[in-house]
This record gives sequence, structure tokens and C-alpha cells, in this order.
Amino acid sequence: MRLIFPLIFLMMYHATAMATEEPNYTLLEQSGEFELRVYDPMIVAETLISGDMDSASNQGFRRIAGYIFGKNSAPSGDSEKIAMTTPVTMQAVPQKIAMTTPVTSTAVGDQWRVQFVMPSEYSMDTLPIPDDPTVTLREVPGAHYAVLRFSGLVSDKKRAAKTADLIAWVNERKISVVGEPSLARYDPPWTLPFLRRNEVIVQYRPK
Repeated sequence: MRLIFPLIFLMMYHATAMATEEPNYTLLEQSGEFELRVYDPMIVAETLISGDMDSASNQGFRRIAGYIFGKNSAPSGDSEKIAMTTPVTMQAVPQKIAMTTPVTSTAVGDQWRVQFVMPSEYSMDTLPIPDDPTVTLREVPGAHYAVLRFSGLVSDKKRAAKTADLIAWVNERKISVVGEPSLARYDPPWTLPFLRRNEVIVQYRPK
């Protein structure tokens, strides 16, 4: 009986987490845990990190989390500003940006590109400017992606195995892959492994 309430709490927390904004897409095909999707255009905040997958993901997460939690400057022409003494100077007020999911990691040579998708309410003109020069904003056009969903903890070995499964599934359909596969993680690190939602995703060229 003592276990019931913690489990109910965890289920409620997980349901709340799943309500966090995600990139908008249209599902084209589903076969078990495999899917084909068309994503709408989006804006990402990203950074490049050297090191292994786990350390790079953690460092990249901290960098971009710093940006969305207030280490930024309001965009020129749309900033809330506070007038000081004479001579008048203007100070831009940092903005907090809502957290979204997933956080993605992509191998780029000997580095990892870590990305957060920005909330859909923003444009490149209205997003605040990162104070950290290693964090950049980029528009990503709409595109087709193949996806393999899975749960549990993610090691580099498991990521590689799931990626191989996804590429094999794509090859069976004679679909041409574009670019490098990415790992997408949707849940905070304290989420129980069996409740975690992970995906490996890769862009493809539609026939």
C-alpha cells in the first residue's frame, strides 16, 4: 500500500511533463516503434561540445539551459528597457523562455551538437540574444524524418544499436537518408527508466 502513492505521484508527474511543448509534426506511417514524420519549421538553440556523449550532453544542456533561464539580452527594437540617470543609458532585461522537449544530441566529427527547440510563439526577431557566444540560434526548415522510439537509460552503445536498427528499417523501404542521426531525450534525469521516452531520428529524402 505504501508504494501506491509514490507511483501515482510519478505517473502524474510524467503526464505533466508530457504536456510540455514539442515540435509540431504530421505522422505519415507507423510500424511498431518506427515512424515516418513531417516536421514543421522550427527554431533551435544549439551549442557544440567536445567529449563523449554523456559529458557533452550534460555540458550542452547546462549551456542552453542558462540561455533560456535568463542569460540573454532582449532583441534590439523589442526589449523591455529601464532608463538610468543622466546621461540616459538603457539596460535590456533578460527573459526566461519556457522549456520544451526534446533535447537532441548529434555527433559532428569529434564533437556533439546539443539542441533545444524554441517555443513556437517565438521568431528569430523576437527571441532574446544569448549572452554566451557558444550558444547560437538557427532556423530549421520543415523536413521528413524517420524515428525509432524506445524507453530506458541511454548509453552510447544503446544509442548506436538503436540507430543501426533505424537505418536498417529505413533501408528496407529504400529511403535515402540525409545527414547524421540524432538522439532525442524527452524526460528529466530523475525520471524512472521505464517511463523515459527516447528517440533516434534521421532526416530522409521523400520519394
